[in-house]
Amino acid sequence: MQIATSLFYDRAASTMASLTGKADALQTQISTTKRFSAPSQDSVAYQRLAGLARDTANDKAYAANLDTAASVLTQADTSLTAITDQLQSAAELTTQALNGTLNPANRKAIGVQLAGIVATLANLANAKDARGQALFGGADGAPAVATNGTYALAGKPVSGIPIGDGQSIQANETAARIFTVGGKANAEGGIDGGINTLEMLSAIATALQSDDYTPGALDTSLKDISAASDQVSMVQSSLGARAARVDLEAARLKDTGVDREETRSALEDTDIPTAVVELQKTMTILSATQASFSKLSALSLFDYLR
Repeated sequence: MQIATSLFYDRAASTMASLTGKADALQTQISTTKRFSAPSQDSVAYQRLAGLARDTANDKAYAANLDTAASVLTQADTSLTAITDQLQSAAELTTQALNGTLNPANRKAIGVQLAGIVATLANLANAKDARGQALFGGADGAPAVATNGTYALAGKPVSGIPIGDGQSIQANETAARIFTVGGKANAEGGIDGGINTLEMLSAIATALQSDDYTPGALDTSLKDISAASDQVSMVQSSLGARAARVDLEAARLKDTGVDREETRSALEDTDIPTAVVELQKTMTILSATQASFSKLSALSLFDYLR
């Protein structure tokens, strides 16, 4: 069998070029820790990686929203606890005022204290959250606006915070839901009717400070304050349930992120031990091929005639 000189050199060059290319690719995979650097090297894996990257970016945004929701819910819970404490103080003061032995000066002093509680409650209602937005505000205006002894309460909920695909959570409550007892929800999400807690307490404070005060003015006061406290507790329980949901969703995102990272690593990351062994094998074959080529190319007819 005869082999043309040009064919011998071409085959040797092709083999060594292929081995060199394979060695270079393995070295690149080891140095970058990535199995491929271009979509054409593994189009299926590249498409899956693109989807994983998109999902990871979305989840980062959702995780940030969950942090925001958790912060707002925590602040709302703290404020509602403070509101409950103020209502408890109002109940205690009202109980004292119902004591028939109080003189007018003491009764008026209690009325002044109750007026102070109303002001404190209004300040709590108008608090700002960590984002600088009204904590208990609504889409229809400021939380609690005082006008001549009356209080206009925001009643229409704002949009929820997105926390997942097609999922959102209402991180706050409106002032109307917190400070309205016995109202009914309307089609717009607001509340119609009911007793306005701030106005109710203002009326009690005004009655106690009046020179024309009569004990009958406080006939339903304790019952109304108790109902107001129950309403706040109900709203606080609702926010607590949402906070639990936020915690569960945050845990789910974390677990999903771990699973997604494992999938990404299996698709994209280089198996370093395997790649190192393969590189060593390839370099050994390349060295042997180069040595064989050198030996064979040095042979001539004269070597056989000696």
